[in-house]
Amino acid sequence: MNKLYLLAALAVIVAGSAYIATRPDTSMPQGASAPSDTPAEGAPLVAVTLPETLSPQAQMGERGFNAVCADCHGENAQGKMGFGPPLVHKIYEPSHHADMAFQLAVQNGVTAHHWKFGNMPAQDGLTQADVQAITTYVRELQRANGID
Repeated sequence: MNKLYLLAALAVIVAGSAYIATRPDTSMPQGASAPSDTPAEGAPLVAVTLPETLSPQAQMGERGFNAVCADCHGENAQGKMGFGPPLVHKIYEPSHHADMAFQLAVQNGVTAHHWKFGNMPAQDGLTQADVQAITTYVRELQRANGID
């Protein structure tokens, strides 16, 4: 009888593994549900509400973001289908990705782990102060969109 239970459990594990291995890639973060229609290549991934004003440091960060980050992370950090994830997203809230995570991402790059956009390479030419200003810009965008 115990062998029967063991075989049944093994069959369930094999069937579940086969299902997981054949699921389509939705390029969504782990645990998120896929949208019913996939955006076109280069399209924004989220809608971003802009704050009424930005602090002076965030204004500097916006310029740095537009120069270095927007090609992949999209205008106003809304993500870009096929290029990079939105930074105005719950995954990047301060309690999950602290400000230091942005510094480390720029300095060392990032191995893909939440999204399926591939790895992010290290970014040359940005100082720690530049990254802090960019982080301030992203955080102000996040707060304007209810991400604290």
